Amino acid sequence: MYDAFVVAIAVFVGVAFHELFGMAMFSRPIVVAPLAGLLMGDFATGLKVGASLEAIFMGVVNIGISSSAEPALAAGLATAFSIKMGGNIGAIVPIVFPLAVLGLQLMNMIFSFVCGPWASKFFKYAKEGDGKKITRLHFTMWFVHYGIYALIPFFAVLFGSDVVKSVLNSIPDVIMNGLTVAGNLLPAVGMAMLLRMLWRSDLSVYFFLGIVMMAYFKLPLIAIAVIGAIIAIIVAQNDLQFKKLKESTPLTSTTNNVTLEEQEEEDFFE
Repeated sequence: MYDAFVVAIAVFVGVAFHELFGMAMFSRPIVVAPLAGLLMGDFATGLKVGASLEAIFMGVVNIGISSSAEPALAAGLATAFSIKMGGNIGAIVPIVFPLAVLGLQLMNMIFSFVCGPWASKFFKYAKEGDGKKITRLHFTMWFVHYGIYALIPFFAVLFGSDVVKSVLNSIPDVIMNGLTVAGNLLPAVGMAMLLRMLWRSDLSVYFFLGIVMMAYFKLPLIAIAVIGAIIAIIVAQNDLQFKKLKESTPLTSTTNNVTLEEQEEEDFFE
């Protein structure tokens, strides 16, 4: 019971304080696993698990709907199972990673179906101008959201790794395949939502340039990001020079009533 409770506390601290302090990275395995190991009395194993899982989850960053797995849950469970299994870290990764994928979906479901119905209360209190009620409701929903989520590692550790593994194996293949397909589609859906907000016809050439560099030239994302930054700097410098030129040029001619646009058009065709 004690081990289940402290692992739930470690996961709660990771996910809840990560959001509370503005994506403060408390949910990373390198934070949650040592904390769980410390509370369970085996800090060394917690450090080893945290370092091992951080290497796996290093490229996992959940942004909006482009999400894959929840690392805090995996770190807490991996630490608990490793300590109970005598430090066998390699054997528990195949068990906890599916739970991390499933845990993220459960977190979103809790947010949608438990916290979501209370959204109208925020609008009501905002119209009333009652900031204190908004603050109380906000922190109540924060605690409820992540408190319910912390029950997942609590019961997982309480019932043991064998039970958790048997539950995962009992899920029909059609459901697991559906979750896999949906998980593979999430990055595309997330990118489509981002493009819908960022899309501009005059900037579309840069999106296609990035696709060509990745698909045909096989450039890594870091190289494409650096090239994008260089292009952005060049465009910004050109815009700044054009702005200074426009500010230094009078809008109308002092000798006649020819506008600046008309003068530029005449200079272009000369």
